[in-house]
Amino acid sequence: MTIHFHPSVSPDSCPALVLNADFRPLSYYPLSLWSWQDAIKAVFLDRVNIVSNYEKTVRSPSFEMQLPSVVSLKTYIKPARHPAFTRFNVFLRDRFACQYCGARDELTFDHVIPRARGGMTTWENVVAACSPCNLRKADRLPDDVHMWPARMPFQPTIGDLHQSGRLFPPNYLHESWMDYLYWDSVLEP
Repeated sequence: MTIHFHPSVSPDSCPALVLNADFRPLSYYPLSLWSWQDAIKAVFLDRVNIVSNYEKTVRSPSFEMQLPSVVSLKTYIKPARHPAFTRFNVFLRDRFACQYCGARDELTFDHVIPRARGGMTTWENVVAACSPCNLRKADRLPDDVHMWPARMPFQPTIGDLHQSGRLFPPNYLHESWMDYLYWDSVLEP
């Protein structure tokens, strides 16, 4: 089947928010999104339910369909219990801020107890740091240079990372997604 779309529907536009079978996003940061092509394919393979649509449609000679803006998986995917130890997840845990000075530019990571002093590359010993602070601290202990992290490093849960991720919404949020992104927030009276 060949699908023709209106000129205003570019291949990169109209992403679909992907919800788990319990209607929670699969991930908040990065936000769980599929291209409209992947969303339509999942509909045809009967893997998702359409929850909400865009006003834009795609057409073939024998078929017309509104583009899904929100889809939910038909089968529940159990979330990971522990997040992967990655540079991005360290930055996310530390809310994209240097733990020594609060800067948000030139982020790298620092071993609180330097590797040269026996420190390990673990959740409990690595923090986000800007390049100037990382160079200033070098391979010295926090007490030696009077540089202590604002928040001591810890192994976050998936919930911790989701909570941090909610503080950094993506540049594009479609109105149909709002009921699903912050659904566990306290409602105002």
